[in-house]
Amino acid sequence: MAGLSLPYQVAAAVALGLIAVVACVHLTMVLLHVAPSNTVTKQHGEAVDGWVYPEFEQNWKLFAPNPLQQNIAVQVRAQYTAADGSRRSSDWIDLSAEDGSKIRGNLLPSHLHQNQLRRAWDFYLGSHDTENRPNGLRGRLSESYIRRIAMLRLDRHDLGGPVERIQLRASTTSIEAPEWSDEKTDTRPVHRELPWWTVTAADLPGGVDNGREQAGRDAAGRAESDRPQAGRDQAGRDQAGRAAAGRADSEGMTGKAGVGR
Repeated sequence: MAGLSLPYQVAAAVALGLIAVVACVHLTMVLLHVAPSNTVTKQHGEAVDGWVYPEFEQNWKLFAPNPLQQNIAVQVRAQYTAADGSRRSSDWIDLSAEDGSKIRGNLLPSHLHQNQLRRAWDFYLGSHDTENRPNGLRGRLSESYIRRIAMLRLDRHDLGGPVERIQLRASTTSIEAPEWSDEKTDTRPVHRELPWWTVTAADLPGGVDNGREQAGRDAAGRAESDRPQAGRDQAGRDQAGRAAAGRADSEGMTGKAGVGR
C-alpha cells in the first residue's frame, strides 16, 4: 500500500476495515448458531438464523453439554454424643460454602477446594440410582469416599462430642433469569437427602490405619472367644508349668552357687 497514492491508500484501508468487520460479524453469528441455547440466541435468534440460513448452515454442535444453570451445595449434619451422654444432632453445615469462601478473592485457589467435594458428589450420583442404592463396587467406594471427606471437614468443627452418625444432602437452587427475559424460574431450593451413615474407624482422618488396627483387634478378640475352653485351659496349664520350671531352675542355680562357696 505504500506505493499507492493517498486516495487509493484511503480506499484500500476502508475496504480492509469493512472486510474485517464482516468477518467478525460472520464468525459471531456462526458461533451463536452452533452454541447451546442461551440468553443472546433467545433474544436475537431470528437475526442469527437469518444470517446463517441457508448458505452457512451448520449441523454440528460446538459446545456440549450445556453449562449448568443451577447452584448445588453439599451439606452435612452429624449425630454426636454430648458430655452428659445424650445423643444430639447438629445443624446443617454447608461444605460447599466453606470451599467457596476459600476460593473467592483468592488469586491462586487450591484444586482441593475447587474440585474435591464437587467431584466426590458427582461420583456418588453417577454410581447410585434415585433410591440411593449403589451400583456395585463403585457405588460402595463412592460412599466411603464422600464419608471420609465429610468427616475430614467435620473434624474442623467443635460439635461437643464424638460423631456417631452423619447425613449428607444436596441443596439445588436454579439461577434466576435476567430481568429482561420472559423466562420464569423457580428459585426455591430442592433437597436430596442421603440416608444416615454410622461412622466407623475407617471414616476418621487417617482412617485406613485406624480401620486396620481396629479390624486386627476385632479379629484377635473373635479368635480368642472362638478358641475351645479346653484349649485355653491347656494353654494355662502349660504356661503355669513353664513358670514353675523356671523357678526350679533358678533355685537350683542358687543352691549350686552356695555349695561352691
